[in-house]
Amino acid sequence: MNNNIPISRRSFVAIGVGVTCSNCSFNSTNKKSLNVIQANELPIPELLRGESVNGKQQYNLTMQQGSMDFVIGKKTKTLGYNGNFLGPTLLMYKGENVEINVHNELGEASTTHWHGLHLPPEMDGGPLQKIEHGQSWLASFLIKNEAATYWYHPHLLHKTGEQVYKGLAGLLIIKDTKNSVKLPEQYAVDDIPIIVQDREFDDDGSLYYSGDKLGVKAEHILVNGGIVPNFTAPAQLIRFRILNASNARIYNFGFSDQRQFHQIATDGGLLENPVVLTRLKLSPGERAEIILDLNQQENTQLSFMSFSSEMKNINPFWNKDAMDKNDFTVMTIKVVAATAQAITSLPEKLSDIHFLDETKVKETRILKMKMPMFGAMTINGESMDMDRIDIRVKLNTSEIWEIVNDTDLPHPFHIHAVQFQIIKRDGIKPAKNERGWKDVVLVAPGESVSFITHFSDYANPTIPYMYHCHILEHEDNGMMGQFVIDA
Repeated sequence: MNNNIPISRRSFVAIGVGVTCSNCSFNSTNKKSLNVIQANELPIPELLRGESVNGKQQYNLTMQQGSMDFVIGKKTKTLGYNGNFLGPTLLMYKGENVEINVHNELGEASTTHWHGLHLPPEMDGGPLQKIEHGQSWLASFLIKNEAATYWYHPHLLHKTGEQVYKGLAGLLIIKDTKNSVKLPEQYAVDDIPIIVQDREFDDDGSLYYSGDKLGVKAEHILVNGGIVPNFTAPAQLIRFRILNASNARIYNFGFSDQRQFHQIATDGGLLENPVVLTRLKLSPGERAEIILDLNQQENTQLSFMSFSSEMKNINPFWNKDAMDKNDFTVMTIKVVAATAQAITSLPEKLSDIHFLDETKVKETRILKMKMPMFGAMTINGESMDMDRIDIRVKLNTSEIWEIVNDTDLPHPFHIHAVQFQIIKRDGIKPAKNERGWKDVVLVAPGESVSFITHFSDYANPTIPYMYHCHILEHEDNGMMGQFVIDA
């Protein structure tokens, strides 16, 4: 971050960034008043295309220790891929064979999971594919996913929340050369990565990670590693690839002038048609691509915000901190002249989605998420056990999974290896912007969500994939299970 300007916690409120969280029960009870450094400009992660070697696209990632200037006069120790905080955006194309060499220099064990990708279980990067300090792991697989925004992050048992919180995460973009739909795709110009996180700092400037099993939420909002940055946008159609990479916070995104925008993609690919929205709710792990129309708006300014005060059907026990009860700014947008290659109109048709046939389902399963007052969190009464396989599915079959939230907290449910299609929320068809490919779905307290998915290509009776709540502290405290695919 260059040319940073300092702001105090008090002025943090005054400039519209949001609200303080001094009474927040999810974090430290003895936090000091800190002067944090607001990012002058939106940091943009490096775009890493890799190197073509013997017919494969090769990438190198190093998990490493680093430091950042988040607090005036103090260095904050962090973790990152190929740098101090977060990691490069990996660009891949459908149909490519890729090799990703992940080297660990963290001083402790970790893993790297390719969130949302369809790949063999031994390449998934879950808890079983542990990388010890000083060791490397080679992930090699064929890109079968649709063009969309995915991401990568650690998935070490009981340590995922802490390692992500300290900075280990990055975007992974898949494109398709056969896709002829004209959309903004100039990376860092009109195709913008937006990695949203919340972080807290202790009195020595270090990242404060409480590890609270209910979910770690914090008061300072980061976008791409910059605290409430400014984005200079050309006056044209802008594509935001939004990732909620927070450990536990749910956002209700919109713009300060209440303008409409279009969602064009879900976790796993383009929607069939753009969907007009004024609000977009994203839980941890979810991604969405939206189009912001800034045509003929040169020399104007607006804010990208979370209208958290408007969120419904989330238990008050969860909405305990001040930022859950109020609206706050995530990023300021300053509009300048359009570029020469500006995309000025949005196509009416984006894709043709193959919707799975519910009449051909092999099996229907019910998974109940519970949180005992004492002990680990569970799915169907079981807490995560690396030595136990919870579900066996058959290769080349479709199943319906009904996710039942039998708790007072929200749970974003994530399944590895496959994308799914939401069928119903409490018996009602999902909203139009959820009628696409997904790998994370938010299940509110007392809610039941059904989805259909198809298990194809990869079978291994001994190496499992995971399914879990994507509130990272819930996952770390047992709300996770394992499934294998049998031939």
